[in-house]
Amino acid sequence: MIFSQTIGNIQTEEQFNRLALEAFRYQLHRNQVYAEFVDALGIHASSVNHYTRIPFLPIEFFKTREVYAAEEDPAVTFHSSGTTGMHRSSHAVADVSLYRSSLLEAFRHFYGETTNYLICALTPSPEESPKSSLAFMIDTWISSGAQEGSGFYLNEPERLAGLLPTANCQLPTLLLIGLTYALLDFAEIHPMPLNGSIIMETGGMKGQRKEMVREEVHANLKNAFLVGKIHSEYGMAEMLSQAYSQGDGRFNTPPWMKVLIRDPNDPLLLTSQTRTGGINIIDLANWYSCPFLATQDLGRLHHDGSFEVLGRFDYSDLRGCNLMISD
Repeated sequence: MIFSQTIGNIQTEEQFNRLALEAFRYQLHRNQVYAEFVDALGIHASSVNHYTRIPFLPIEFFKTREVYAAEEDPAVTFHSSGTTGMHRSSHAVADVSLYRSSLLEAFRHFYGETTNYLICALTPSPEESPKSSLAFMIDTWISSGAQEGSGFYLNEPERLAGLLPTANCQLPTLLLIGLTYALLDFAEIHPMPLNGSIIMETGGMKGQRKEMVREEVHANLKNAFLVGKIHSEYGMAEMLSQAYSQGDGRFNTPPWMKVLIRDPNDPLLLTSQTRTGGINIIDLANWYSCPFLATQDLGRLHHDGSFEVLGRFDYSDLRGCNLMISD
């Protein structure tokens, strides 16, 4: 699949719907797990004429089955981070170039060119976590032309602390991205004025700190770095696209991704906007695995297409990343 000529070229609702239905038919033909799931629901392809009628595969299938829809062997397999003892999800990826295109175009859509940024990460590096999609994402940003000094500093906080004051006085813009617990740890030890920078949390305490509501996390980081807002990234190992919040707690998606909300008591029924329910995701970059995912996150969709993440279903595992809980 050539990203720029297909899902990367979506500009209208009609284009999205057409490609989503094409992806649905492709899944029924190529993805055994998804085809069996749809068949078990008694849903016929002929009855699906809009993306809101497409069945969403529970994300738990990635823990027990290979959810895959390509003829060739996977190029790479990512695993969810989770916490010790969890049964982790596996996401087999057929086309790494498609993933890289999705990562870079989404970044460009929300933030511009990576070449304009010094990108410093408080996350494991790809060498430390070769199966981490988050590490792969950040490494893709850095290797696509980010400014000199960009890199992974989770194990070198003192070195990062020495770099940031200098970086903050000069162009380019600093993007400091990290797991929530790592950003909080760094903020406590090395508070400093980073006004004009982008501070982005990816969620996740990983058992390192007590869980905190998003507002408390953001307040602590804003006070430590003297910035007006904290950005957030929403993604997971089972996806190849991300949504971003630029400081107001509402996430927006790139054009090839949509979020829908399902009724918490009826997983096959979508709710009206502004009601709280389970987050369903259409991620067309997941063409060769499954683009239609029913997550275990709770959220609310707004009329402008943005969404909030409000927590998790009580019976679901806690994720190592993207655990953004609010009242």
